[in-house]
Amino acid sequence: MKYHFKIHREKEGFWAECLELEGCVTQAETIEELCDNMQDALNLYIEEPEDSKFLAPFPDQSIKVSKTVVEVPVNPQIAFAASVRNNRLQKGLTQQQVAKMMGFDKIYSYQRLESKSCNPSLKTISKIKEVFPELSLDIALSC
Repeated sequence: MKYHFKIHREKEGFWAECLELEGCVTQAETIEELCDNMQDALNLYIEEPEDSKFLAPFPDQSIKVSKTVVEVPVNPQIAFAASVRNNRLQKGLTQQQVAKMMGFDKIYSYQRLESKSCNPSLKTISKIKEVFPELSLDIALSC
């Protein structure tokens, strides 16, 4: 999952804004520092608490990379968690409902899938795909 940032040059450094995520901006004195800051800003913007109803829009594939527009990847664990959360919320399901659908005894087992600390097994990914067949694993893997 890669988003697009437009880079702006100022007298004393640089600043960048994510074209798909309103309010996701950062600044730095050097271009190298700006690259790190764009990654941090993007990950923080996408990562939300498990109980959040926030749905970040997916990247706009029609935006073209240029001298001033760059692609910035989301951390794969954050991208995966956001994809799972987005699919759940789009279906209007609670975490408790999805945990039950996946056969988890405790809601915590499901909640971990919506957190950046998630590292699911293939068995768990298979269960996720049963509940959310439209979920694209490519989104998390294309970082």
